[in-house]
Amino acid sequence: MKQPKTFGIWANTDKPEVWEMIPEILKWAQNKELQCWITTRIQKEQPDSVILDCPIIESADDFKKLDFIISLGGDGTLLSLARAVSHHAIPILGIHLGELGFLAEVVDQDMFDRLDLVGLGSYLVAKRNVLECSVTNGSNGRKVFALNDFVIDNSTSHRMLNVQLEANGRFVANYKADGLIVATPTGSTAYSLAAGGPVVTPGLNAMVVSPICPHSLTFRPIVFPADNELAISFPDEDKDTVVDLAVDGQITEILKNDSVVSITSADYQIHMIEFDDSNYFHTLRTKMGWGKRGDS
Repeated sequence: MKQPKTFGIWANTDKPEVWEMIPEILKWAQNKELQCWITTRIQKEQPDSVILDCPIIESADDFKKLDFIISLGGDGTLLSLARAVSHHAIPILGIHLGELGFLAEVVDQDMFDRLDLVGLGSYLVAKRNVLECSVTNGSNGRKVFALNDFVIDNSTSHRMLNVQLEANGRFVANYKADGLIVATPTGSTAYSLAAGGPVVTPGLNAMVVSPICPHSLTFRPIVFPADNELAISFPDEDKDTVVDLAVDGQITEILKNDSVVSITSADYQIHMIEFDDSNYFHTLRTKMGWGKRGDS
């Protein structure tokens, strides 16, 4: 890859360690003669003990000026960055500061070794599929995008939800369940996995539909080709039913019984920085504790 000249920092400013790491990253950037941009949130929330004199990412157009961007935080931080970067195809380097997480490539102890590689252009870019969801509520329509998943559930109600699923216009099933998850391969290790869905390697062009606590044990997760169009509706629900659509666990849309949700692959991908020694299966073994027994 080309050697970068500019980069940005996107951070979870609620984590105290972020305010120790950002000045160190800026020192590294100065030594490498790289220009660093920060977000408006970082600028506004910086403590008095930290003085950051950097250009500010104030709009989506500013992403075009960056050769890569660092995500400092957990998976949630990286998901919000992916939504902000959108179709701009800026490579993202995830620095993991959370607990259990699968998206961030680098732990903080290895941060500067990995940054040195990025500074030399010695990195790879892995493209991750994104899902596009069109929501029709009566005459209103909106599109939202997810790197991990869309989750449809019964909001605050304790009743089961009746959900109808079609794929490319063909009826699949009527689910009686607490909800339905539609996940990308990237999101297959998140909520979908907890609901009994399979692990799908990130390079596969697919999406996973996993029912949440279905009333019948015969309902099982299904893997669809990424170019299918899934239509989700609620024909058997009454008009007072309130349904939530969660986008990557961060944005919630309120659906009605006459809402129609259409999900397919987006026309862009998120670019994630990886390295020659990156190993997805090592991450799975480490994070999931494969092969471990008890407290060992």
